[in-house]
Amino acid sequence: MSKWVKFEELLGKTLIKIEVANSKDEILFHTDEGVKYKMFHCQDCCESVTIDDINGDLDDLIGTPIEIAEESTSLDNPKDEEWNESFTWTFYKLATIKGYVDIKWYGESNGYYSESVDFELLEEGEM
Repeated sequence: MSKWVKFEELLGKTLIKIEVANSKDEILFHTDEGVKYKMFHCQDCCESVTIDDINGDLDDLIGTPIEIAEESTSLDNPKDEEWNESFTWTFYKLATIKGYVDIKWYGESNGYYSESVDFELLEEGEM
């Protein structure tokens, strides 16, 4: 059974593989310790949370320890989308000695549902 963890748990970890789903709604982070983390959103009705942009080269995060793992949000500048009665931008900054990567997620809803990004530690055998 997986468990929710803070994004900052990646700090100090060494990633060996990063997989971004073609649907732009999930990222898997694989560590050199055999641990996997999943960044995604538990979708519900009347909401959408997806990756809007990845700025930087994900390969810069492979093979050396993560030195920065930060999350921030913004409520500025909504997209013109279906459920934009409520929206949230969530930004994830990751860095190693090789470079920085910023992952930008956009969540929108009718105001009654979550727009946050979930981060979980996967148990052995999951995904």
